[in-house]
Amino acid sequence: MNHSRRALLPTLYDRLFQTLGPQTWWPADTPFEVVVGAILTQNTAWRNVRISISLLRENGLLSQGALRAIPEGELALLIRSSGYFNQKARRLKAFFGHLDRHWQGDLNRFLSQDMDRLRIELLGMHGIGPETADSIILYAAEKPSFVVDAYTLRIFSRHGWVPGKTRYEALRRFFMEALPADVPLFKEYHGLLVRLGHLHCRKKPHCSGCPLEPWPVTPNV
Repeated sequence: MNHSRRALLPTLYDRLFQTLGPQTWWPADTPFEVVVGAILTQNTAWRNVRISISLLRENGLLSQGALRAIPEGELALLIRSSGYFNQKARRLKAFFGHLDRHWQGDLNRFLSQDMDRLRIELLGMHGIGPETADSIILYAAEKPSFVVDAYTLRIFSRHGWVPGKTRYEALRRFFMEALPADVPLFKEYHGLLVRLGHLHCRKKPHCSGCPLEPWPVTPNV
């Protein structure tokens, strides 16, 4: 991942933005909803998470107090559409339990701490991996931690810009070192890559009409 490849990032962003338009990602009204959505969207599509969040809202459960009170088994049934629902119910309970024990339940105070300390604490929680942690940091805490996902690696490795087995932290660093630490930019760039992945860079790629079609794809990556 050399400097010539890093110079591509602003050009790629402009190309995606001009072609796909603003994504206004992440679809949530509050930091609390971002946290819930970030945990529910692990290993599943957002359309499935949307169903779960709608059910939680309809049942008056989109608050810390309500999630604290509901039995884990009942919560699991309500978020069934998100997949791995028993695990995710446990992870939601663990997150807000941690918040109660260490932050007196104050989500805003938890999110307001220094970005590096916040990331370390998130990664120490049950079921919170790097992508979930960075989603919470960027979209709930409004701090510049770039989110990379499977789409990001697939897009960049297929074009030969990074090796196919690049690890999460190395790919995140690739973006963080090449772009200004700007929250709106990071949000929009991540949203554009997600959109590009949905439309074109699937497991079986659909390259016709892709905004990145001018850049050749590296075969067998």
